[in-house]
Amino acid sequence: MKTRTLLFSCLALILAGCKPSAPAPAEKAAESAATPGAAKSGKPQVLVANYPLQYFAQRIAGDAVEVRFLAPKGEDPAFWQPDEAAITAFQNADLILMNGAAYSKWADKVTLPESKVVDTSAAFASGFIEVRDATTHSHGPGGEHSHSGTAFTTWIAFDQAAKQAQAVSDALIKLVPAAQDAMTKNTQALKSELDALDARMTAVGHRLVQYPLVASHPVYHYLARRYGLNIKSVLWEPETAIDDTALNDLRAVLANHRARWMIWEGEPTKENVDKLASIGIQSVVFDPCGNVPESGDFMTVMKSNVEAMENAFR
Repeated sequence: MKTRTLLFSCLALILAGCKPSAPAPAEKAAESAATPGAAKSGKPQVLVANYPLQYFAQRIAGDAVEVRFLAPKGEDPAFWQPDEAAITAFQNADLILMNGAAYSKWADKVTLPESKVVDTSAAFASGFIEVRDATTHSHGPGGEHSHSGTAFTTWIAFDQAAKQAQAVSDALIKLVPAAQDAMTKNTQALKSELDALDARMTAVGHRLVQYPLVASHPVYHYLARRYGLNIKSVLWEPETAIDDTALNDLRAVLANHRARWMIWEGEPTKENVDKLASIGIQSVVFDPCGNVPESGDFMTVMKSNVEAMENAFR
């Protein structure tokens, strides 16, 4: 009996020695790097340049892909500088959805796999607006920047947003063809909502054709062109108190541009609203929603924008 027990013990030791050991952390990292497009979910990885593209991709693809938007909350994605880890994530993605119109300044300085990059505004690139002689300024963590060059807030002209949504849809269907039927249906629903917003803003524009406006920031070029709005811009932030210098800058604009309304990117402080009201300027918010909103989503923000414009200009 003792002999049999000893034999079984030796056999167990031999078998244990043949069992492969668990990989070390460095080996796990190497295994992960070998399949860069795969996530823990196992779904294709789609990286996006801004929040509108994230919203479009998620509305269209649903659970078929994993959509990632890496810019920090509260920072303008157009002037964001991704770190090395973020750049690597873009390079390893299965699909990269870019806004186009010179939106992502950082992309000119790195190498991205061309076969995976989709410029979602390519369909209307011939109609890009070029901005010249814009003043350099700073706001938020992005540091100093200028709005000279190509105007990039393309999606607030809702006809262009619909074309970007279609480009997103085409790319996602190519990536996951098995989900084509569901994606096509979702795309049609999304574009129908964008078309409805376009029609509503067109009606607002018809009422505003003879009325000049001012804007807190030079981001409304495509909105103005699409809907016939006469807008001149200053360089203000909604949360920054209007000082005498800013007020003098506005008065210089108003000398030849008799506006009675200012369009803000975000909700201005009560003090700012009151200060403008004291010189006969009322305030309305049209949030471009380039980053994730505090509440709601892209569509609820855009519907709120249009409703605010409708209520202001009945």
